[in-house]
Amino acid sequence: MSHQTGITTSPDLQKFFAKVKDGSQRVIKVVIENEQLVLSSKAKSSGSWEKDYDNAILPLLKSKQACYIFYRLDTTNASGYEWIFILYVPDDAPVREKMLYSSTKATLKLQFGGAHIKEDIFGTSPDDVSFKGYSEHKESQKAPPPLTFAEEELKLIKANEVDADISVDSRHQTMRGVAFPFSDGALESLQEFRGGRINYLQLSIHMQQECIQLELGKTINITDLPQLTPSTNARYHVLLFKHTHEGDYMESVVFIYTMPGYSCPIKERMLYSSCKSSVAEVIEQRLGTEIVKKIEVDDPNDLTEEFIYEEVHPKKTIVKPKFAKPKGPGGRGPRRMAKGK
Repeated sequence: MSHQTGITTSPDLQKFFAKVKDGSQRVIKVVIENEQLVLSSKAKSSGSWEKDYDNAILPLLKSKQACYIFYRLDTTNASGYEWIFILYVPDDAPVREKMLYSSTKATLKLQFGGAHIKEDIFGTSPDDVSFKGYSEHKESQKAPPPLTFAEEELKLIKANEVDADISVDSRHQTMRGVAFPFSDGALESLQEFRGGRINYLQLSIHMQQECIQLELGKTINITDLPQLTPSTNARYHVLLFKHTHEGDYMESVVFIYTMPGYSCPIKERMLYSSCKSSVAEVIEQRLGTEIVKKIEVDDPNDLTEEFIYEEVHPKKTIVKPKFAKPKGPGGRGPRRMAKGK
């Protein structure tokens, strides 16, 4: 399972990859900085790959910091030297960093050249990617049935994401949900909303504290919604949509997810998209009612009363009957067969 994040390799790293295939380096460390893959460190060999392994790799592993490591073996194939590719995501790394590194892995492998990579391993502690850990990984591959690449990636995510609920959509192969706790202020405002004291909530993700926090909770006119919606940051909105439909007065709870396209940083786009399902579920549980409609928009100006009404009550498609061929004029007898000459 791989999710493209839009992160690319820096020009310097691309040039380095083009030269390093000659075997001049034993180990390469790559990290994500400023939404680019960049070279963090490198080292040459001093002995066989087995002797170099722990001394070359273990000093590169840092607390709370995910990274990628390419380690050159002494064997070759038709493309040149063979390499081990390591994805290292420590337990104490932030959740969004775990997601980002896991989702960008395929991009990095493609840039390096998949034909050069002999083994893929991942770990959450130095023991996992040490020489002993690598040897155990090799042994586990011999035991049937081996984990597929997608299963290994799922295992990594499930083992490390705190308070996460990860699932895979069989049709689209996408990450469904990461659950962050709601702040006290957000929970209190949900109670006010439930009691009818306010009709609108705006929620955001606090990136550092990794929680859902309240941005705004008040009673608004629906015409104010576009102005209240940020044009450069993602938000979740809960609206009590009061309206009349076919002569009946109705009050419908609407969940709106606004994501203003590429003006948002990549990490923010990923995190908000992954959290939206769990946020909606918590809202339904706290309000004790079903969300009638979930809406996603990238332009705040789309949030008009007419637009929301059409989302809540979509127009029914009228199926027109097929055109029927008219019957022929009456009074004629049955068609006669022409006699052959």
